[in-house]
Amino acid sequence: MDATDKGHTGLASYYSEKGEAPGVWVGSGMAGIDGLSAGDVVTAEQMQALFGSGHHPLAHERREALQGPDLTNADYRAVTRLGVPFKVYENDVSTYRIEVAKRLADLNEQQGLPRDWPVPAEDRARIRTEVGREFFRAEHGRDPQDARELSGTIAQHSRPKTKAVAGFDLTFKPVKSVAVLWALADPAIAARVERAHQSAMKDALDFIEENALYSREGTNGVRQVDVKGLVATAFTHRDSRAGEPLLHTHVAVANKVQTLGGKWLAIDGRVLFKATVAASEVYNSSLERHLATDLGVEFEERPDDDPRKRPVRELVGVDPRLRERWSSRRAAIEVRRDELATDFQRAHGRPPTPIEAVQLSQQATLETRDPKHEPRTLADQRATWREQAREVLGGDKGIASMLSETLGSRFPKG
Repeated sequence: MDATDKGHTGLASYYSEKGEAPGVWVGSGMAGIDGLSAGDVVTAEQMQALFGSGHHPLAHERREALQGPDLTNADYRAVTRLGVPFKVYENDVSTYRIEVAKRLADLNEQQGLPRDWPVPAEDRARIRTEVGREFFRAEHGRDPQDARELSGTIAQHSRPKTKAVAGFDLTFKPVKSVAVLWALADPAIAARVERAHQSAMKDALDFIEENALYSREGTNGVRQVDVKGLVATAFTHRDSRAGEPLLHTHVAVANKVQTLGGKWLAIDGRVLFKATVAASEVYNSSLERHLATDLGVEFEERPDDDPRKRPVRELVGVDPRLRERWSSRRAAIEVRRDELATDFQRAHGRPPTPIEAVQLSQQATLETRDPKHEPRTLADQRATWREQAREVLGGDKGIASMLSETLGSRFPKG
C-alpha cells in the first residue's frame, strides 16, 4: 500500500510511518488530466491550481516546461487551462450584508476598537436581527408576525447573488462497529477491513459516475451532456479529533468534467446533490457485502437513538459499549449545538437561519474540540485503542471474546 510519496511500502513500514497516508487522485476522469493518473499522490500546489482557480493541477510545471521563441501570454494560458477558470465575482454583496457590516464597524468604533476588529457572536447576531427587522418592515410595511418570517428574511438577504463552486465534498465512513473491528483486530484483518472500505468507496464513486455525473451546454445550460468521469482527491484518516478510531475518507470532487467531445465544463450540481444519499447507501451496502465475502461477518439492524432516523446496520458481535465509548466526540458536539440553538432562540426571539445554524454547529465543534494531538503511528494508535478497550471490556480476554464472536472461525487463535 502507498504510505508515503516514496512509493510502495510493506505492512511493517506502513505501521511505523507517522501521521496519515498522503491523499491520492481518484476518478475515471483522471484519464483526461495529462501528466497525472488515478492513484498518484496529491500535492498542495496541485490542489491550489485545480480547486483554487480552476486550472490544470500541473499548471506550474506545464508553464515552466513551455519553451520556444516568441511565446505569448496566450501560449502560457493555453497550457494551464482546464476549461474556463473559476470566475471571481466582485461587488456581489447584498445591501443587507453591507448594512450589517457598517453597524458592526460602528460598534467597534464606539468601543475604541479598529473598525475591522472581530465582533463577538452575540453582538453579531443582535445586529443581524435588528437589520433584518428593518428590511422586513421596508419590504412588507409591517413587523414580522413570528420568528420564522424574520429568520426567512435574514436568510434571503444573507445569500450572495452568485458564487463560483470549486468542488463538492463527500465523506465516506463505516458504521462505528466496523471501526471498532478495524481498531482491535490483528493487523492483517485490519488491513482487509480497510481494503473493504476503499472498495466500497470506489463502488460509490462508480455509482455517481454512472448515474449522477453530467454537465450542461447551450444558452443557460439548456442541454444536459454526458461526461467522462470524476476528477477528485481522496484523503483517508484514521481517527477523530478526540483520538478515537474513525476510519474515514474525504473525497474532494473538482467542479471540472470532460465531455465526450473533450471540452472541460462544470458539473451539473443539481443532479449530483440529489444522488449523494443514494451514493451513501451504495457505500454502506457495498461495505457490508465486501466484509461479508472476505471475512464472513454478519450485520444486523440497530435502532437509532433518534426515532426519526432509519435503523443502522452494525456488525454482529461488537460490544455496544465500545461503540458508545468511541462516539464521545459526536455526542459532545450534538449536546453543545442544541444548547447554542436554544440560547440563540431565547436571546434573539427567532430560530437561527440556515447560515447561522451552520455557524452554531461550527462553534459547537470548536468549543468541544480537544487539542490537536501530535501525529502518531498506527501502531501507537492501536496500542491506545486496545488499552481503552481493556478498560471497557475487562481485559484482553474480553477483547478476544468479542472478536471471536464477530469473526467466528476467522479469528486467529493463540
